[in-house]
Amino acid sequence: MGMKFLRLAFSFLTVIPMPEEDNVQISDLGRSAGWYPLVGAVIGGTVVVVRWGVGLLFPPFAAAVLATGAWVLLTGGLHLDGLADCCDGMLAAATPTKRLEIMQDSRLGTFGGAGLVLHLLLKVSLLSVLSGMNLVWGVPLAAILGRWMVLLGAGQPQARSSGLGVAFTTGMRWPIYFAAAVLPLGFAFAAGIRGIAAIAAAHLTGMVLFILARRRLGGVTGDVLGMLIELSEAAVLLVFVGQWVNVV
Repeated sequence: MGMKFLRLAFSFLTVIPMPEEDNVQISDLGRSAGWYPLVGAVIGGTVVVVRWGVGLLFPPFAAAVLATGAWVLLTGGLHLDGLADCCDGMLAAATPTKRLEIMQDSRLGTFGGAGLVLHLLLKVSLLSVLSGMNLVWGVPLAAILGRWMVLLGAGQPQARSSGLGVAFTTGMRWPIYFAAAVLPLGFAFAAGIRGIAAIAAAHLTGMVLFILARRRLGGVTGDVLGMLIELSEAAVLLVFVGQWVNVV
């Protein structure tokens, strides 16, 4: 949990320039995971500032498009790539082995393209209606919980014997989970009833995706973890735009 691993976390999850680290081991990726929720807080906070600032000049939908663009740019589109690959592979009528081959193909298929467009449209629409404290709490918590869910993905069966997913699990230890859980829990409880519901929504999303990954692929891959981040973020944002709080 030292500064080396904090820099590695930012280098892996964002495009923010960080000093190059010497003697980086394959297990260091997993050991840096304790910082992932903090990276998510920085990403979410930046998106809130962009959405609020641009919203002073342009209509909500235009501001949401620009804020979503900033979200994508800040993360380098890494997780969206995983989302598209998973849509192409997991939705294909094929064997698990063939689906994994499809996911390794750099070309974007029909399912991947459709999934990518629909997901971005959903994010834009959600950001366009978020305002006030729901914006301030919802977007950072979405980014925080999305990256916390990656740690839970590390405990799932792996579909491949090598690759990003396996490299990530190598360095994971129980103390990392406890350290990483502090920020998501604290932020969620501070956000009130929507924050608690957001935890449930993110974990339910992860549970469904893990089951599908095991059935369709034989386990989790790095692409599945990317998809997990994106879908968890969307689930949390849905909690913060829902009208259910007004009727319970």
